[in-house]
Amino acid sequence: MKLRIFLYPLIIAFFMIFLIYGCAQLKGYGKITALPRYEEKISLQELEKNWQDYTIYYAGLSVGTAAGIMFDPKHDDKTLTSDKWIKIEDKETLSAVIGWIQTYIQFDPRLWRIVGPDDQFYGYLFFAWGHVVIKSINDTTMYVYDVLSRFRDEEP
Repeated sequence: MKLRIFLYPLIIAFFMIFLIYGCAQLKGYGKITALPRYEEKISLQELEKNWQDYTIYYAGLSVGTAAGIMFDPKHDDKTLTSDKWIKIEDKETLSAVIGWIQTYIQFDPRLWRIVGPDDQFYGYLFFAWGHVVIKSINDTTMYVYDVLSRFRDEEP
C-alpha cells in the first residue's frame, strides 16, 4: 500500500517531465532571447544610429500604433521575412516608431535577439507586449508572424 503512495506520484512526475521536455524541443521554430537591461539601451541606440545596416520593418496598423520593430542585418547570409510587417525606409520613421513603442511603459518594451532553431543569430526585435511566433523556412530564412497591435480591436 505504501509503495503505491510513492509510485503513482513518481510516474506522474516522470510523465510530466517527459511531456515538458518534448514540447520544449519543437523543431523548426526560432525564439527570442531578452538582452540584459544594461545592454538594451545602448543596443537600441546603436541600431537606430546604424539603421542603414539593417532591413527594418514594423508591425502595426500605422507608425503611431506600431507593436514592434524587426531589424534584419543586411550583411549576413540569413533573412527574416514576413507578409504583414511594413518596411521602414528612413531614419525619421524609425525614430518615430521607436518613440511610440517606448511610450508603452505599462507593457515594458524590450529589445530581443532573434535566434533560429540552431541558436544562430538572425536579428533583433523591439516590442512591448504579446508574443511572437518565428518559424524556420529553410537553413537561412525565418518567417516572423505578425505581432498584434494593442489597437487592433479599435479598427472600424
